[in-house]
Amino acid sequence: MINVASLQAEEQRRSVAACFARTGLTVEQLWLRYFALGGDVTETELEAFLEGLLPLPRIQRDMVAHAVNERLGEVPGARRAPYSRETGEDPRPRGPLAALVGLLDGAHRASPERLPEIIAAAGRALDLEIAVYLADYDQRQLIPLPGESVPGRAPLAIEASTAGQAYRHADTMLAEEPGGPRLWATLLDGDERMGVLEVEAGADTDLHDPSLRTQCQWLASLSGHLLAAAMRYGDGLDMLRRQRRRGPTAELLWQNLPPLTAATRDVVVAGGVEPTYDVRGVTFDYALSETTAWLAIFDAGRDAASAGLVVSAALAAYRSARREDLDLRGQEAAVDKALSAQFGDDATVRGTVAEVGLADGGLRYLTAGRVPPLVLGDRELTTLDSGGRPPFGAGRPGRIATARLRPRDLLVLHTEGLSGARATDGERFAFADCLDDNAGSVPPETTRRVLQAAKSHCGNTFTGDAGLLIARWSGRP
Repeated sequence: MINVASLQAEEQRRSVAACFARTGLTVEQLWLRYFALGGDVTETELEAFLEGLLPLPRIQRDMVAHAVNERLGEVPGARRAPYSRETGEDPRPRGPLAALVGLLDGAHRASPERLPEIIAAAGRALDLEIAVYLADYDQRQLIPLPGESVPGRAPLAIEASTAGQAYRHADTMLAEEPGGPRLWATLLDGDERMGVLEVEAGADTDLHDPSLRTQCQWLASLSGHLLAAAMRYGDGLDMLRRQRRRGPTAELLWQNLPPLTAATRDVVVAGGVEPTYDVRGVTFDYALSETTAWLAIFDAGRDAASAGLVVSAALAAYRSARREDLDLRGQEAAVDKALSAQFGDDATVRGTVAEVGLADGGLRYLTAGRVPPLVLGDRELTTLDSGGRPPFGAGRPGRIATARLRPRDLLVLHTEGLSGARATDGERFAFADCLDDNAGSVPPETTRRVLQAAKSHCGNTFTGDAGLLIARWSGRP
């Protein structure tokens, strides 16, 4: 007797393999997309499936098909890979795939304000009730977003809640509560923490199931991407994250910042600025590649009315030079030239530009002003004070210094407004001690804790803007 299911599975496999050939992806790239959807076969097994050497269960075949279709969605007119179905069966996907498809389809051309309900609908395909919380810009609270499942929910303290614990560790936490278990999964846009998902199970669903928790993790990750993308074209979600008004200068500087966290296999970078709603003259930037991490921080002070424009000009000149593939000397010259041409001799900016070779931890850096970088290792804190020069804009080139990072070292760029923050009685913030105390956390959490500690120390009355940019080099085996 002919096995109809086997014939359908083989027909689907051939179609998926043919569509994969049109994607331009390698097997490794396809596997990464498939794995992000919750797939659980190895790269080798995936390649064997595509070549017809190994069958896969239906749900795994459909995840491969969806990974292929994600890529084909970027290719105009490309025919999509088919999903599996049995004769007479409802062709609509179910379970994890239904959640994924529902989330992607629902988010297409959706206004940002609709996303919480679209995410909740995706959860219902997994028999889950989901609510969305976003971190406020002070990173002190998790704010519930409006939706059918949210009435009665209040903001949650990041420092004193299970949801906050999940956020702080960029992880998933299961809490046993009187009404039943509740799962908190961190919303991630790449490596940047956006907030958390609150997950409650239906009557026939067990949150202790490891596979379900994995599905919640990828749902949270995909939701984080969609929320971050939506905030680039709408203000509704961004406004909910704000606890008070942000002035025009602070608005300009925040819009020019890169994501607060990013990572590759070799390095994790995290940064932040304070005061959150009134930053006037500090910014930072970075770029990551397979071989190099480029880092920069700039400080034009808080006093001058034009500080925001001056530091923005320094940032723009630095980015332009870096993207033209100029080295540190070329970046330095570009910043000097931009400041002197636009603002004359009176406009100066302190800061540091640096680059880290990711193969061996080789560091090259140049500091303009009197705030040198720091390196925090397992045994000591080292000040890198060999690459100094006058502030940018003065037009006098400085010495490019070198150093060598060890695996797991923390490279720290900061402004004087952070290391020199003072309480109302004049007591100086113990920046180095605070950094050392929190260096064991993931870099974005180290950054958050240090800035929060500085804010508490000075009562949120910074005399100079506090900027912090840290990079942890992992070292290759």
